[in-house]
Amino acid sequence: MPDDQSLTDPLLALRSLTSARIALGRTGISLPTSAQLDFQYAHAQARDAVHLAFDHAGLRAQLAEQGRASLLLHSAAADRHSYLQRPDLGRRLHGDSAQQLRDYAQANPGGVDLAIVIADGLSALAVHRHSLPLLARLEEQALNEGWSLAPVVLVEQGRVAVADEVGELLGAKMTVILIGERPGLSSPDSLGLYFTYRPKVGLTDAYRNCISNVRLEGLSYAMAAHRLLYLMREACRRQLSGVELKDEAQLQTLDGDDAPTTPSNFLLAAAQDH
Repeated sequence: MPDDQSLTDPLLALRSLTSARIALGRTGISLPTSAQLDFQYAHAQARDAVHLAFDHAGLRAQLAEQGRASLLLHSAAADRHSYLQRPDLGRRLHGDSAQQLRDYAQANPGGVDLAIVIADGLSALAVHRHSLPLLARLEEQALNEGWSLAPVVLVEQGRVAVADEVGELLGAKMTVILIGERPGLSSPDSLGLYFTYRPKVGLTDAYRNCISNVRLEGLSYAMAAHRLLYLMREACRRQLSGVELKDEAQLQTLDGDDAPTTPSNFLLAAAQDH
């Protein structure tokens, strides 16, 4: 039978609106057993996501079924232990993989508009679940824009910055990397997108734009692709990316035909009313 607290706690109504751990109740000064077990289970899911092997063979097979070419590369991190201990190794390609891209670029001169990279990052689970549905939407919109595409590049043990080397070697105007984000206790399968205009080795995060939390419980594939396409269009127009390129796509999609040209802010609007 529920105790009095479970019947009167005003936070209980909010539990249906968030995955955050609120209104868990208590047993004496401790958490109830069910809440503690749920926390331990979520922690185990996050750890498993970090150590899950990247099923690049499965992804390449699905891409091949869709008629999409792909390249399989490896970062300078030899294994998962090295990857976790040495983030710098995950940011660069292994020498053999770099040469593979040079050979491809030599056989296909002229460069491309967009290179799409898929890397396991810190959650291969996120990549397995979300990369291909998002990729389909992204490629469809990119082709509608008339942009040329490189083969999809899969990088094992890769981090965000590895896309800069991929893009530079391929002569790509833009790169987008789809990568598994660091798992949280309520999101072991969150996918992140990082976009760079004129990629080259040595760029810092200030030159990248990030779209985060792409998953069924977070940002939808359609909205993520829409926001990314907006960034790519603006990057081509202004010839830059990163902190100087603001993501205003969501505001524009909410504006109607009669909406003011200046984005609205409900906080400022409230102040003006007074």
